[in-house]
Amino acid sequence: MAARNKARKRAFQILFEADQRGSTVQTVLADWIRLARTDDRQPPVSEYTMQLVEGYAQHIGRIDELIATYAVGWTLDRMPVVDRNILRLGAYELVWEDATPDAVVIDEAVQLAKEFSTDDSPAFVNGLLGRIKELKPSLRREQEPREHQG
Repeated sequence: MAARNKARKRAFQILFEADQRGSTVQTVLADWIRLARTDDRQPPVSEYTMQLVEGYAQHIGRIDELIATYAVGWTLDRMPVVDRNILRLGAYELVWEDATPDAVVIDEAVQLAKEFSTDDSPAFVNGLLGRIKELKPSLRREQEPREHQG
């Protein structure tokens, strides 16, 4: 599980960097992959990191919509950048990735918040992702028609 934990942390860092740079996550992911190939000090980007980043990129609009809808009292742009990107990654993984149990996804997101954000962030992340987890069956039903239109 340590490899998945590292992959998730790196995916979060890529989302965060893209948000800070005003760039796409695909551009930052490509930069990280290129850097890992040319600089021995950079660890390679794992398959799971790529899967998380690319999966998030496919559903970015819907993920931001979900976070904005259920983050009571917070707009996306008012939210701390770290929290916003932890939530984006967690929401993607909860709704679209079945390989990891929901409780693990939420716990990992809370750990990222503890490591990288404020004292209030872990509870905020836990509460919001918990709400998305509760709604997951209906969210999946809602998204099915959209997924096939693309």
